[in-house]
Amino acid sequence: MLSRGPMNERSHVELITVYEICRILGASLDITRTFRAALNVLTAHLELPRAMIVMPGEDGDVHLKVHSAVGLTHEQAARGQWQYGEGVIGRVYASGMPVTVPDVAQAPEFIDRTGAFGAHDPEHMLGFIVVPMKTDRAVVGVLAAQREVSGGARLSDDQRILTMAATLLAQAVALHGAVRDEHQRLQQEATRLQKALAREPRGRTLDNVIGESKPMQQVFVEVHQAAPSRATVLLRGESGTGKEAIARAIHYLSPRKDAPFIKVNCAALTESLLESELFGHEKGAFTGAAGERKGRFELANGGTLFLDEIGDISPAFQAKLLRVLQEREFERVGGSRAVKVDVRLICATNRDLERMVKRGEYRADLYYRINVVSIFLPPLRERRADIPPLVAHFLDRFNKENRRNLKITPEGMKVLTSCYWPGNVRELENCVERTATMVQGDLIRDFAFPCRQNRCLTQTLHFVDKADAVAAVEGPGHGHAQAGSHEPGPGPGGGHAFPSGPAVPFGAHGVDDDDADEDGGDTVTRIGPTQRLPTAPGARSASQEPPEGERERLIWAMEQCGWVQAKAARLLRVTPRQLGYALQKYRIEVRKF
Repeated sequence: MLSRGPMNERSHVELITVYEICRILGASLDITRTFRAALNVLTAHLELPRAMIVMPGEDGDVHLKVHSAVGLTHEQAARGQWQYGEGVIGRVYASGMPVTVPDVAQAPEFIDRTGAFGAHDPEHMLGFIVVPMKTDRAVVGVLAAQREVSGGARLSDDQRILTMAATLLAQAVALHGAVRDEHQRLQQEATRLQKALAREPRGRTLDNVIGESKPMQQVFVEVHQAAPSRATVLLRGESGTGKEAIARAIHYLSPRKDAPFIKVNCAALTESLLESELFGHEKGAFTGAAGERKGRFELANGGTLFLDEIGDISPAFQAKLLRVLQEREFERVGGSRAVKVDVRLICATNRDLERMVKRGEYRADLYYRINVVSIFLPPLRERRADIPPLVAHFLDRFNKENRRNLKITPEGMKVLTSCYWPGNVRELENCVERTATMVQGDLIRDFAFPCRQNRCLTQTLHFVDKADAVAAVEGPGHGHAQAGSHEPGPGPGGGHAFPSGPAVPFGAHGVDDDDADEDGGDTVTRIGPTQRLPTAPGARSASQEPPEGERERLIWAMEQCGWVQAKAARLLRVTPRQLGYALQKYRIEVRKF
C-alpha cells in the first residue's frame, strides 16, 4: 500500500474539513450555533490557534463586530469592533478581496482590536489570513484566522481552504436572512389579519339571522361548527328567539343544502295525527285514508327534518320516535314494510327537558338521542345590542311591503331597548309592525308605542290587577301600594300590573350569611311556610310547583309579583334588603315595564 505524501495528506484534511462544515451548516438555520461549530472544525483540522467571523452589527449599526470566535475570551470578542475600511478586517470587508499578512508584527495596517491576534512572542512569527464572505449580491462578513508561520507552513493553502469555508458561511447567512425576512412577513400579515378581524363589526353572519351581540356571535360560531356534520342538533331557548331561523341556517350551511328542509310543529298535532304526519300512512289505514301518503321523514330523505316543540310530544309517541332515531327506519301507519331514510334531525324546544326527565315526563333515552349538539339561543333581553339592527330590519321590510318611508327617532329606539321583551324577537317584530301601522307621519316617536299609552299587550298578557294581588298579600285594608315603592303604571283596566301566585322560598335561609349587613341590620332568618295567593281574574296560569334551585325560585317569585321587589320579598318571607342581596348575588336583571 502506497504511503500518502504531505500534499495528499493536506488535500485529504481540506476535503474532510469542507465536508464537516457542509454537514454542520445543513443541520440547522441557527447561525449563532452552527458558525461556532464550523470554526471549531477549522481550528481543529487545520491546527489554527484562533479564528473568528466578523459581521456588521444589527439594527443599522455601521460597526463590524465579532459574531463568532474560537480561541478568544468573551472580553476579547466583545472588544472586537472595526469601522468600515479600518485595518485589515475593514479593508477586506470593503473591497471583497482576501488579504494575507505574513507577520502581524511588521504590518502597520494590522489593527488588533481584540488584543488576541497580536505578536506576543518575538521568537514566533504569526500570520493573519482574512477572506471575505461573499454572496452573489454583496459581502456579508469576513472570516479571519491566525497561523504560526514555522516549519514550512504555506499561508496560501490556508487562504484557499478559508475561502471555500467563507463561501459556505456566506450562503448560510443569505439563507438565514431569507428565512428571517419571510418569517417577519408572515408575522406582519398575521397581525394585519388580526387587526382586520378586530375591526370587523359583524363578525360571523348567518343568512336571514341578525345578531351582532357577543351571545349571538357565539351562537353563530357553534352553528358554523355543527353545520357540516351529520350530528343531531337540539336548539334550546325561549319562545320567539328564532330557533327555526337557526335551523334553516344549519341546513343551508350543511352538505345537504340542496336537499329538502322539512319542518313539523309537534305541539300543533295530536298524537295520532303526528304519527301519520311524520311516518305517512297506507291506503285504508284509517277512516279517510283514501290513498297512500308519504310522511315527513320520507319527504326529508337526504335532507333535514326540523322537529319544533319536541318537548311537547306524548310519552307514547316518544317511544315510537326513539326507534326511528335509533334504527333510521320506520313503518307507515297501517303498513308492515320497513322504510329506510337518511335524514338529519334538528330539534327545538323551550321546555326544561332535564327537569322533565327527572320527573319522568320525558324518556331519558330519547333525551340523550336528540341532545347530541345543544345550541342555546339567548333571549332578547340578554342581547339588547341586537335590538337596533332588528328594528331597522323590520322597518325596512315594512316600508317595502307598504310603500312607506318610516323612520324611528332615538327616543323611540330607547323605548324599545329598555323593554324586557318576554316574547323575544317575535314580540319585538309584532310591536314594530303594530306601531308602524298605526303611526301618523313618517317618524315613530317614543309616545307612539302602546306602552306609553297604557295599552301594552305584554302587561295585559302577563300581569293582573294590582289591587287584588296586594289584598291577597297584605290582607284587608292594604289595597294600596306603599309610598316610594317602584310599581308599574296603571294597566289597561285602571289598576296596576301585579301577578298572583304562591309564595316560594328561594333558599333554606333566604340568603347566604355573607350577604347580610355587616352591621347586623338584616339578619338571615329561615323562611316560614309558603302561602298560596288566590288567582285574580285574568291572571295567567302559573305552575303551583316551585322550581328547584335558588336562582330559578327567585326569578319565578319575581315573575309572580310583576318584578316588584317589595311584594316578592313579602311573598318569600324575607326582607326587601335580603331579596336585593340575592338578586345581586345571582346577577338577575330586574325587568322594567
